[in-house]
Amino acid sequence: MSIALPESLTMQQASAVMAALQRLLRDAPGPQVSLDAAGLRELDTAAIAVLLQCRRQMQERGLAFSVSGVPPKLAALMSLYGVADLFGVAPIGHSADSAAP
Repeated sequence: MSIALPESLTMQQASAVMAALQRLLRDAPGPQVSLDAAGLRELDTAAIAVLLQCRRQMQERGLAFSVSGVPPKLAALMSLYGVADLFGVAPIGHSADSAAP
């Protein structure tokens, strides 16, 4: 199952987005749930908190969880907070694309 994140996920929207995601995730069929972040245009550290909570909720149910379409700003925040590996995102500055030949 894939769930698209909204265009904006900041402190202002975090509670409403988390409530909506929790309802969707609660009813999600297994074995894998993925959040599609490709549409995120405006975000702050609240996005990291929401993603971590979603991941925790899925782990409690024994379901695999992933995030796809991670925009550069979200990847940078994941790297900054040391959680990039939890979501399968290459830390900024360590990706194969940025490695020198």
